[in-house]
Amino acid sequence: MFSGIVATTGRIVEAAPLQDGLRLTVDTGAWDIADVALGDSIACNGVCLTVIERAGSTLKFDVSRESLNWTTGLEKAGGELNLEKAMQLTDRIGGHLVSGHVDGVGEVLKFEPVGESHELVIRSPRELAGYIARKGSITVNGVSLTVNWVQGTDFSINLIPHTVQVTTLKQLQAGSRVNLEIDLIARYVERMLAWKKEEQ
Repeated sequence: MFSGIVATTGRIVEAAPLQDGLRLTVDTGAWDIADVALGDSIACNGVCLTVIERAGSTLKFDVSRESLNWTTGLEKAGGELNLEKAMQLTDRIGGHLVSGHVDGVGEVLKFEPVGESHELVIRSPRELAGYIARKGSITVNGVSLTVNWVQGTDFSINLIPHTVQVTTLKQLQAGSRVNLEIDLIARYVERMLAWKKEEQ
């Protein structure tokens, strides 16, 4: 489990093909990974990946074909990633509860300065639109953000300068694809309602 508060950005230095997936080598830079052990979970652009090797400032992860099919940004060397270690039970939740299980890929319609901030407008897949609510939480490339408005499948977010500065979101432009994770509570509410209908 994560909070969507990005700790640092890293870079994919190798994306080696496996039989049906990829093995990623990620350079974490100056980030302190001394406490990261084999088997730990790290959110990489919002995707929960398991550490299979640690050497110096690099971490290695195996990414399944299923994960690659449902996400974006993990496919090639050179790509930058938002990184976050899994939460501990004693941690503050600065963002919201994030599982690291991406629900779909959205498309950036607009990323423009508005005063000192930036407005980010994203079009979500139709099947996710019903879970995105005004003033609700959403995860974009692993970053916990608050929705300003929703119109159909499109929604807007205001990014403060700090968020733009410390994450890879500064690289977005119209046409960029982003990983989206809906609010955990919305997912369970839908399942409960669907189950009640099945029971009737």
